[in-house]
Amino acid sequence: MNAQNPTQIQIWFTAAEIASLAAAGDMPGMPETKRGVNALADRESWHRYRALVRQRSGSDGGGYEYHLDLLPLDVRLGYLSRQIGPALALRDGDSPADLRGAGDLTDRARLTRDARVYILRLADRFRQMLDLGALGTDSLFADMYNAGRVPLPEWAAGVVRHVSARTLMRWRQARASAGSAALGHDPAKARKGKGLLATAEGGRMRAYILAWIIRNPALSAETIRDYCEGEFGAEITDRHGEVKPLPPVRTFQHFIRELRAAEKVVITKNTNPDLYRSTMALRGTGAYRWVREPNRLWQIDASPVDALCTDGRHSMYACIDIATRRVVITLAKTPRASAVGLLIRKALMAWGVPKTVKTDNGSDFKARATVQLFDDLDIDVDVSAAYSPTEKAHVERVIKTFQHNFAAQLPGYVGHDVAERKAIEERKAFSQRLGTDDAELFEVALSAAEVQAHVDEWLEVYYHARPHGGFKGALKGLTPAEAAAASAAPIARVDERALDVLLMPLAGKDGRRRMTGQGLKIDHRYYLSGRILPGTDVIVRLDPIDMGKVYVFSAADGRFLDTALCPELRDINRPAFVRAEKDVARQILADRERDAKAELRRIRKGPSGIERTLQLYREKADARARESANVVPLPKREVEHSTPAIAAALDAARPAEAPAQPKRAAELLAEMRKEMAAPAASAPTVTPTVTPIRRQETPQLRFRRAQDLMARVEAGEAISTEDAMWLGGYRSGPEYRALQALHEDFGG
Repeated sequence: MNAQNPTQIQIWFTAAEIASLAAAGDMPGMPETKRGVNALADRESWHRYRALVRQRSGSDGGGYEYHLDLLPLDVRLGYLSRQIGPALALRDGDSPADLRGAGDLTDRARLTRDARVYILRLADRFRQMLDLGALGTDSLFADMYNAGRVPLPEWAAGVVRHVSARTLMRWRQARASAGSAALGHDPAKARKGKGLLATAEGGRMRAYILAWIIRNPALSAETIRDYCEGEFGAEITDRHGEVKPLPPVRTFQHFIRELRAAEKVVITKNTNPDLYRSTMALRGTGAYRWVREPNRLWQIDASPVDALCTDGRHSMYACIDIATRRVVITLAKTPRASAVGLLIRKALMAWGVPKTVKTDNGSDFKARATVQLFDDLDIDVDVSAAYSPTEKAHVERVIKTFQHNFAAQLPGYVGHDVAERKAIEERKAFSQRLGTDDAELFEVALSAAEVQAHVDEWLEVYYHARPHGGFKGALKGLTPAEAAAASAAPIARVDERALDVLLMPLAGKDGRRRMTGQGLKIDHRYYLSGRILPGTDVIVRLDPIDMGKVYVFSAADGRFLDTALCPELRDINRPAFVRAEKDVARQILADRERDAKAELRRIRKGPSGIERTLQLYREKADARARESANVVPLPKREVEHSTPAIAAALDAARPAEAPAQPKRAAELLAEMRKEMAAPAASAPTVTPTVTPIRRQETPQLRFRRAQDLMARVEAGEAISTEDAMWLGGYRSGPEYRALQALHEDFGG
């Protein structure tokens, strides 16, 4: 192998090839049979990763091929290390003297630079061996290097302990922009002028201390110093490479205090992600300033109410119109699609139909019934990324306002978090709390219906009546109610009765059913309707009030078809009901086949199908013949086809003749001379013609010529090819049609 022609490594395998490699020891841990590999592929759902599974093609047959990335990491590394082995190492120039160059670097920086350059050369060679992208090959190379499976020369071993794909990319960029000297690194000089703990062990001690602070912020400085002594020993190396004793606890206390202040964001991000996301994460502002019309964009979300009701704890569903900041809030016992439907219904009746609704990934927002409702109303749905509340910050802020301003005033308030709940509980002595349920402990007094009434009034007289701080520009200082009143945009309304039907729950998961001869099967019962023919695909909605009735819509175009009834649940005599529905179905079929049957009777009285077909194509053939009546086909050259059998047949078919007598030579010569003289004697006398110098053919003469030629054709007389071609072109021109019309009107 050389740098110009590296060996390519196989990265796509069939199940049989994987089993063969596993049996040979190149893929330890994989099944050693094709059946076992296929079972593993099904169990691990390899076919979900369409980019890593491809259809096999070629003379060997079909099947699938699987990419190397589908295999476990240890199997991949084992396979690559066995395939590459020592061949990955550079054969020439693998000593530090060959790699070093001039530069103002310390010995340690030069060694680090040389090792990094060597590693980059190995990574580039590895990329040439695999048919993968840059990121994929660098990631695999980093895994092999970190696992100790990349061969290194003795001088480079241990210089670089760990690499990653990002590290390799950063090294390449530095080498391309500033040369290989930019890869030199001396930890003793990297943080010159810093304290001992900040630079000790090449900066690793600082990272080690920060890691323990993130791991357990409650640790004391004395405990962290003990951890450092156990990790690095009683003596550490400073930035100059000198060995120093481990500092006392007081030094650790000052350093940890400064480190907490300098790395406050890092510590918060790892110890309290929610606090970091809400107070420190970069998110910008004004992302929805483009929304200026009401009902252009809604945001909806849900959260448990921080208060108890007499009928249990409920969840609140909030919907905010971004342009006007109007809010609708409903309460629901449990998060489900029906609760989302009631929230949307309330907002639709109050504000109109929106263009887009932004939701999160909650199961109630992604349920089939919710998706179907938005689709039926022609509302676009924008789903935010998982665990990204900042994408719908407006509704999150509404929920916080509701919890802190409204819920905190309710009897039965339980606090926003565990600490606050504990503080509320401790308002009573332990002896008073012992054996007391939550309703008595938190003084619950309102039902969910009463809380809902208070919520609606709070929104009307408080939230919608106060100037909103989120308004900018022309709306600044307005309340949500005033902002809505100031808009002149038209409002799209939907009929309340139609909306109630659309909010009816779907049968099963998606409401889809197929009408059979027995009816629509729903929960092991059959619903009948004679107006829906068997084989029709439908969407079924359940009546929330009457279990014996369902509403049936066409699955093809959404049209309402009929209501289907279950005689058992409706307490109807089933035989009589079935007979009535059969009569309805019979009448519908009779109406739909009436016209077809009339046509069928007429068809039976006429000619057969083949006769109709032949008649049609006979008429087409006649039409083509009429169109080409003035076209004279050129004669075809004919030759006689003869075989010995044909010649014998002709001899048998001709009458018997007397055999010809041989002629003398003088007689034959006389006959030949006579035949040669005959054409000259019979040739007509050629009369010289005089061509006039100038002759002008008038339209009348051309028309008369055409009439003469047509008369000759009708009489069966043959005309020349030139005359036939002239006649066809002349008859298709406007001159002939005009003169023919005059001839028909006034005669010759």
